[in-house]
Amino acid sequence: MTFENSELSSLDDSVNNDRVTIEVVYGVPHKQKILTLLVAEGSTVEQAILDSGVITLFPEIDLKVNKVGVWNRAVKLSEVVNDLDRIEVYRPLIADPKDVRKRRAEKAKLEGRADKTTGGRVNPLRVDANK
Repeated sequence: MTFENSELSSLDDSVNNDRVTIEVVYGVPHKQKILTLLVAEGSTVEQAILDSGVITLFPEIDLKVNKVGVWNRAVKLSEVVNDLDRIEVYRPLIADPKDVRKRRAEKAKLEGRADKTTGGRVNPLRVDANK
């Protein structure tokens, strides 16, 4: 039995019309995984993550703790996935970014790389720059 190209594409469409293609990604500093899979249309983000098997590859993932997103936008686990969505499982922060920036600014002030009053770069033309 032979098929024309248009017939083949319609067969492909009929087989996959109730499924969507997604990616599930997770990474740690030494290892990362991008898993591509077909899931049933109407699947939630949580179902897609569980179906992908990423939790068996990375047992430290706890969906009650780890936040998730679709294309860098935070979403709830109950959100329905769309075709070609990229589901990202995020690791918890190890340090508060605001605190890290504050410590870096204080260190720069102590080392003389930052103006003690404004916090900006030291202006060598200022009269009191040598104080």
